[in-house]
Amino acid sequence: MTQLLAVWLVLLGSGLAALATARSARWSSLLGCFGAPLAALLGATPVARVLMTGESLRTELPWSLPGGSLSFGLDPLSAYFLVPVLGLSALAAIYGRAYLSTYTDSRRVAASWFFFNGLCAAMVTVTLARNGILFLVAWETMSLCAYVLVSFDHESAEAGRAGWIYLIASHAGTAALLGLFVLLGDSLGAERGGALSSAGASTGTLLALALVGFGVKAGIVPLHVWLPEAHAAAPSHVSALMSGAMVKLGYYGLLRVVLVLGGVPSAFGLSLAALGLVGALLGISLSLSQRDLKRALAHSSVENLGLIGLALGLGLASLGRGDDTLAVLGLAAGLFHVWNHAAMKGLMFFSAGAVQHAAGTRDLERLGGLSRRMPRAAGLFAVGALALAALPPLNGFATEWLLYLGLFHAVTTETPVGSAAASIALGLVAFVGALGAAGFVRLFGIVFLGQARSDSAEHAHDVRGSMLAVMAGTAALCVAIGLAPALALRAVAAPLGQLLAAQEGELALTPAVLALAPLPALSLALWVAVAVVAAALVARIRRGARAQDETWACGYAAPGARMQYTALSFSQPFARGVLPRVLSPRARPAPLAGVCPTASSLRPDYGEPIVARIYEPLLAAAASYFTRLRLLQQGSMQLYVAYIMVAVVAALAWATLGAGVGQ
Repeated sequence: MTQLLAVWLVLLGSGLAALATARSARWSSLLGCFGAPLAALLGATPVARVLMTGESLRTELPWSLPGGSLSFGLDPLSAYFLVPVLGLSALAAIYGRAYLSTYTDSRRVAASWFFFNGLCAAMVTVTLARNGILFLVAWETMSLCAYVLVSFDHESAEAGRAGWIYLIASHAGTAALLGLFVLLGDSLGAERGGALSSAGASTGTLLALALVGFGVKAGIVPLHVWLPEAHAAAPSHVSALMSGAMVKLGYYGLLRVVLVLGGVPSAFGLSLAALGLVGALLGISLSLSQRDLKRALAHSSVENLGLIGLALGLGLASLGRGDDTLAVLGLAAGLFHVWNHAAMKGLMFFSAGAVQHAAGTRDLERLGGLSRRMPRAAGLFAVGALALAALPPLNGFATEWLLYLGLFHAVTTETPVGSAAASIALGLVAFVGALGAAGFVRLFGIVFLGQARSDSAEHAHDVRGSMLAVMAGTAALCVAIGLAPALALRAVAAPLGQLLAAQEGELALTPAVLALAPLPALSLALWVAVAVVAAALVARIRRGARAQDETWACGYAAPGARMQYTALSFSQPFARGVLPRVLSPRARPAPLAGVCPTASSLRPDYGEPIVARIYEPLLAAAASYFTRLRLLQQGSMQLYVAYIMVAVVAALAWATLGAGVGQ
């Protein structure tokens, strides 16, 4: 535990050093970015030890605040979620130094490094906290640091809106968590029926508060509305860290509550699975129609978080009913996807940052043709897109394979009603996969293929140095896990055994390991086939004469960039022919002016339907109601003095009445 406590000191020191050198952007970036990689190195040994042995570490320090001591613990569940936190923090810090090099405001850069290190330290503390007050302090610190980073470009209206939405959503979730911990008492360290002070609250009430409080951070629908806004507005290295690591801590919190309660009813697991499936469908459907590259990736994060919720929900529901096979497959798929999604989405947000850094925009309708100017970034983006589309031989396929096997098992072993529900879920997961493949074909095609749609895209340049190295490293991780998924899955054994209350996590994991056993040979065969085909194409191109000509353009003599498919036109067949209208972007035509109007325009609305049709009307109604209270606030000093006098007289009357009753 000493090394993990040193992690916190290193991150704090790095952030303070960045602030101390705020006059120099070069020095503040250098000192600010070294903390997270060093912290990852310090934390690697204890985390690996706990994951391999299954043991738990604990330490306590004196604390004068109510609630006991500063209690820290590292068990397999904490260690498992610390891996993406430490790993992505290190990669994002290295990437961020080059990414922020174009900003000339040294004080803003220094402040961003301070809050970046603060975010990393808070996430580490969340996973280690074994005291309710310490956990809430770390959780709130994490939210506030993320808010500042989301609002980095504070002159932008988009960043300001995203920051406020995130802050409001985070505090709503924290309010639910405060209620949860008031009812639970100081029991974060208890497991499986340990000391629990629930103040008479029912298990359903505790789980509802946990679902709301942690569900906001985990992007569970309909509590996800902050996520597309914040991920799109934040700097790309921050978006990668938030999407790949921070949002997963919501599921960490839910699983920690499961351990504290000693298990949950099957109904809770089924509810989590249903919300996860809805989130997967909603996220990928909205991703298809986004014009902003990072916003499309953010909606894809909602989809993947939904798949994690679906898998974990199935596992928890089956655990409550005694179906060990489905419990193992579901929990293993959910936990494994925490790591896989961290690698895949980290790569994609790093790639999106490279595109924005090189072309100056993330608007899909202003990009195009970047594969000729950014061939290395294009290749790495393609790896991430294929992985997120869950296609072999990459790591995303392994997770969905486990989920499919779990659903197939439920179809064949459940009651008729359960079998029908599992069949529907199976079809919907396949539908989500098809939409995901179409969505990432769209992103790659619009961004990297065709002709440049703007001067900035025409003069883009490929990334180099640390940005390229980080992207290549995350892509290599996606390939490596895809080639050896069963080996990587063994890291799930210790936290899985903890959730199953089993002594031998490796033995419990056997069904999932056996399910992935055929995949390495398949992945290797596919990579060999790709290499052979690529070598044959290269050889043929080198032997023959190459004639350059314009792309086929339906007989037009002078094809231009505006004749290409746009991002919206590519997704239009899905929006009109497959998805319900509520998930399709609505066109807003501009009113025509004059007797003989000469110009017209059509502006699609890419917003979030849940925000537009549920939250905004409710908040507008609440705002209209509470504006009536302005009658009490007239700006008159005499009126405010009168309020004070009335309050004092009422208090004295109450005290006098109480004294008379006592006598």
